[in-house]
Amino acid sequence: MSVLDRFRLDGRVALVTGGTKGLGRSMATGFVEAGAQVVVASRHAEEAAAVAQELAAHGGVRCAGYAADVTDPAQVEVLVSHVLADFGQVDILVNNAGVNIRGPIEELSVESFEVVQAINVRGPWLMCRALASHFKTRRYGRVINIGSMLSVVGMAERTPYATSKGALLQMTRTLALEWAPYGVTVNAMLPGPFATEMNQPILANPEVYQAFAARIPLGRWGELEEIQGLALFLASDAASFITGAAVAVDGGYTVW
Repeated sequence: MSVLDRFRLDGRVALVTGGTKGLGRSMATGFVEAGAQVVVASRHAEEAAAVAQELAAHGGVRCAGYAADVTDPAQVEVLVSHVLADFGQVDILVNNAGVNIRGPIEELSVESFEVVQAINVRGPWLMCRALASHFKTRRYGRVINIGSMLSVVGMAERTPYATSKGALLQMTRTLALEWAPYGVTVNAMLPGPFATEMNQPILANPEVYQAFAARIPLGRWGELEEIQGLALFLASDAASFITGAAVAVDGGYTVW
């Protein structure tokens, strides 16, 4: 097998939570271009189905969209059971669904803090738990948790988000150890600033955007397609000896 062949995902099935927009959709697009069948999960059934149809047409592979709230254990179990029934396997899990609520700590409600933890931490934990037996039985799996540059550095007025992404990084490391004997790899990607829906409050303010960009060594925000290369690598057999890693995709922001 050539080195380029090791990046192919032919015959693989990828499940991407939050896969209908932003980074999730971009990664899903990259997977189908590499030959994978892709399942996108979202809280909105019609949106998930529409995106899956577009992905299938784009990549010429089978895709599907399912509605699920990743914070609900029952819905997660139903999601996984449906995917396994329809596709027979899950090879790649991308825990991408996430939310960010900003503000000074004294102005944030407990409910806001808990919402962020539920989606960003509880969701990935439930997804991994639901697929644990499947991965261990097949002795194969590629889990990619979408952390953040705020998994490793701080930023004012981001206590809910930074807390959740730090926790997700530790979950990644712990599961990497737990599942290594079964040939399952667990890694984290740590995106920096991308032009996603989550970052619209910053994008809408030119002064704030420019101040943010000035702190990035490459001098700009990331384009959505720039997330695809690392995601494909970690999902493929080319990364078979990498687990427990946290790789920044941030234009050098965390180098400071």
